[in-house]
Amino acid sequence: MKIIDARGLSCPEPVIMLRQAMTTKEKSYQIIVDNHASKENTMRYAEHQGYKTDITENDGEYTLIFTK
Repeated sequence: MKIIDARGLSCPEPVIMLRQAMTTKEKSYQIIVDNHASKENTMRYAEHQGYKTDITENDGEYTLIFTK
């Protein structure tokens, strides 16, 4: 699983990082973001690419795991 730490970054940076990571065609990816817009945008992008999303939230940080 590829892990992407996008804390402290605002969109579109987390989406760009996720898109670049997805060029490896792995079955799952994990991204950590710390704002609602990044959570929504990365989730929307991953689901558009055919991935399912699992989200956990801890002290304002979101961990999203995308799997095919």
